[in-house]
Amino acid sequence: MNNVRPRLTLMSEEQIHEAHRNVLRVLSETGVRVDSPSILQMLELKLGLKSQDRIIKFPPEIVEDAIKSAPKTIDVYDRRGEHKLKLGEDRLRFGVGVTALFYQNPFDETLDIFKRENFRDLVRLGSSLKHYDVISTVGIVRDVPEELGDLYGSLEHIANTTKPLVLLVSDENKFPDVLQMFEMLHGDLGSKPFIIPYFNPVSPLVMNAGTVDKMKIAIERGLPIIFSNYSMAGASTPLTPAGTLTLLMAELLAGLVISQAIKKGAPILLGMLPVYFDMRTMLNFYDPQSILISVACSEMMKHYGIPHCSTSGSGTGWGMDLIAADTYWMNTLALLLSSGHLAPFIGDSLGSKSISPTTFVHAHEIIDQSLRIHSGFQLDDVNSAVDEIAKVGPGKNFLSQPSTMRNYKTGYYTSSIYPHYSMEKWQEAGSPPARQVLREKTQDLMASAVAPDDYQEFIGKGEEFIGKYVS
Repeated sequence: MNNVRPRLTLMSEEQIHEAHRNVLRVLSETGVRVDSPSILQMLELKLGLKSQDRIIKFPPEIVEDAIKSAPKTIDVYDRRGEHKLKLGEDRLRFGVGVTALFYQNPFDETLDIFKRENFRDLVRLGSSLKHYDVISTVGIVRDVPEELGDLYGSLEHIANTTKPLVLLVSDENKFPDVLQMFEMLHGDLGSKPFIIPYFNPVSPLVMNAGTVDKMKIAIERGLPIIFSNYSMAGASTPLTPAGTLTLLMAELLAGLVISQAIKKGAPILLGMLPVYFDMRTMLNFYDPQSILISVACSEMMKHYGIPHCSTSGSGTGWGMDLIAADTYWMNTLALLLSSGHLAPFIGDSLGSKSISPTTFVHAHEIIDQSLRIHSGFQLDDVNSAVDEIAKVGPGKNFLSQPSTMRNYKTGYYTSSIYPHYSMEKWQEAGSPPARQVLREKTQDLMASAVAPDDYQEFIGKGEEFIGKYVS
């Protein structure tokens, strides 16, 4: 079979090596600040380095050793122990979620504070959609006591899906407690890991204590981790794409060195969320060059042989609107055609402060079509249909020909949301706006999404755990 498949390549080998040399210069000449005394002491002892004013510099050979020791692939399971993903070897995989503060309902898209029931409903919805391979933390629960938000949210997270979880805990002090609750509910977390905790440093070049201390907790439990950073180009990173790439890559490789110092061979995904900062409006946003920086990062990780976690291209719309659709299409297709492995944060809007179930559904449609582009097509004798063309000849049709009969069900794309209406059919249906069709489809999907059969058991045990925690 001769498969024609599109690929996106951004940097040449020479440019990748130049970018790597720049990153090594930053790490060896400028260094990073490590705010955790215990992690800083460990780095000094294990790596034979000296810090000054909490700033530690990593020589190139130490960085290269960390790159070599990190696993090239990461096996991920669901919570019932079934192998689901081999990140680093497979195509780009997708997930839903973000630590949103507000929920944008699918009826009229108005905002309300993010509640526990929203966490439950969004996890079930994401779990019901086949192209979402992981379910990330979907919000910060705000209708419970503030100090319990992470516990109640994480309980709904694990109870409402069996898919792998990307875990974000907003209160760093609650991270060990969330893992303890998960261990109580599930047992050992490290033998067949289905939880991938997500951590990020503080740009520029600060390995904050909360991040590196939580990394140590997760790695010691045998969990793979995501270490990802977030730029505001022009504020926390240089305004130029190359400058942002250099600084963020330096932070990522510093995180890699720390992970491998904690435990050699610790599984880790590296990635970045390169956004821009508008100094006129004081808002962050995704620029088309954000996507180029993400692709460049994926190519750097391919060069290193380290699994890559990319942006999902979210946060720019005012809900699931034309603005969001632009960014999702550009980002999804570009990263799917490059070297990325995981894009876990689909669904947010309004600068990542809110999350929208309609975005889950429409972005899933974008992924479905992008995967169709990614898969390419077969160029061989049968599919080229030269003999069939000769048989039909000029002026006739192919309605009853073998290629049509063989492929009419799968030979072209059919949306699961938007009907192929003619103008007349659309008018007969009441001339519905596409956004209305999307809202109604989302409501139907949410109504039909079900919980795992052990939901009540998990909720009961989890609430008992939280009750004892409070007392």
